Amino acid sequence: MAFRDVTDADFDEQVLKAGRPVLVEFTAEWCGPCKQLAPVLKAVAEEERERLDVVAIDVDANPDTAVKYGVLSMPTLMVFKNGEPVWSRVGARPKRRLLEELAEAL
Repeated sequence: MAFRDVTDADFDEQVLKAGRPVLVEFTAEWCGPCKQLAPVLKAVAEEERERLDVVAIDVDANPDTAVKYGVLSMPTLMVFKNGEPVWSRVGARPKRRLLEELAEAL
């Protein structure tokens, strides 16, 4: 599955009920580091497509999910497994570092 957007309305279905781990980027249109991170996430989505779904949710358009998970800074990355957040980091990072950090969550 390619990198895609989710909303408050479909977050449960797309993330919490997914049959495998999902990396969620909490993002915002105005967020510079989020824009830097977008190509990294697209590459990770492609590289890890067998093991992981990668989605983004805009916190301004979808505040309920951000509030539910206590997201205060953008970008916040979270991995969800079996409907629960199991890993979280704040800030942009290079692909190699992100893959190393994700290894512990997957």
